[in-house]
Amino acid sequence: MCGGIEYQGEKIYFPNPQARLPVRLRGGDVTWVTWGNRKQEANSNFPNGGWARLNSIYAGKWKPWHPRPVLIVADQFMEKDQDAQSHWIPLDQRMVIKGLLAERKKEQRVYVVTIDTPPEYAWIHDRWPRLLRLKQ
Repeated sequence: MCGGIEYQGEKIYFPNPQARLPVRLRGGDVTWVTWGNRKQEANSNFPNGGWARLNSIYAGKWKPWHPRPVLIVADQFMEKDQDAQSHWIPLDQRMVIKGLLAERKKEQRVYVVTIDTPPEYAWIHDRWPRLLRLKQ
């Protein structure tokens, strides 16, 4: 599901209430956006968790949050297996993680878009971040 990412030597983990993900802007610059919503956050206007299933996006479940697609830049991401062991998956420099930018009351949160795990990694987790290769 992507419990953490590393970008430019900084590791970001979802459980940290201060977690922010690097989102690539159209011009190529990067801005940092709060990663999802944790159950302990009071008065939040966003869904709990840090992930958005691709099929739920297509089904319109995210419409109340005016979803927009974004690109999350990362050097690698982390998945935990059923034994809670961390596995860091390095990304080619042309790869990005697909994100969903949610908005409500002038506040924004970013969620990692997830899909079914590729067969070669199915032993780690059943959900996987949607990865895209940028054209260069």
